[in-house]
Amino acid sequence: MSRFGGYEDLPFISELYDPVYTNAARPDVDFYIGYSRAADGATLELGCGTGRILIPTAAAGCEIVGLDISEHMLATCRKKLQLQPENLCKRVRLVQGNMASFNLDGTFDLVTMPFRSFQHLLSVDEQLSCLRCVNQHLAPGGKLVLDVFQVKPSGMHDARWTQESKDFDDVELPGGRRLSRTHRIAAFHRAEQYNDVEIIYYVTHPDGQTERLVQFFPFRYFFRYEIEHLLARCGFQVVRLFGDFDESPLSDDSPDMIFVARRCETAEAR
Repeated sequence: MSRFGGYEDLPFISELYDPVYTNAARPDVDFYIGYSRAADGATLELGCGTGRILIPTAAAGCEIVGLDISEHMLATCRKKLQLQPENLCKRVRLVQGNMASFNLDGTFDLVTMPFRSFQHLLSVDEQLSCLRCVNQHLAPGGKLVLDVFQVKPSGMHDARWTQESKDFDDVELPGGRRLSRTHRIAAFHRAEQYNDVEIIYYVTHPDGQTERLVQFFPFRYFFRYEIEHLLARCGFQVVRLFGDFDESPLSDDSPDMIFVARRCETAEAR
């Protein structure tokens, strides 16, 4: 099993992704579309998945390149694009690649890392490599927008998190199947700032048989000034910091940390 929990290898993850996050109705789509609209040129989205944010961004009239490590996720995105108008599809390019090390033609006015994709990079070397790649692909004055969750203290050690917690129940799937999902922390690694996480899918078939599918992966957590330091080392200046997608300020109770950083023309990445 890869450290992405089979994300790039297991077909069921791409199959179930859209039913899961359509049901979850995450509030980040309009937020990221707004930044793409405000950019002077094209957007690069790292970790674009099945196009949950990418396709609405293109529908809003923005040119966007999506990079993802999973060919299964990109294949699902391509199928969804086939149902879209031709002029929308012309604004989209998909690339299979690793966000920690990529080399694309041209530069972008905006790079985004939505939905905590940066947290899959466990080591400082990977994190710096990713941010340096971003810097190299940004046009002068370009911006980077990324979000990570703000870790709860109990989420670093409390054994209650090792119990399955329900995300949602009884979502309809094609073919008369029903989907429920839970999650839990399988192990804490506080000294290394990551948890082993399990996302557990229960698929009930029309004949009543239930299938249990598990995605297991290590997930890094960050603190505010750690991210700011990483960005500074890679030639960025943080210009906005939010605690939620309604652009509210970061507070102790904020669920997320959303960083908007500008590429510094005089800064030297270290």
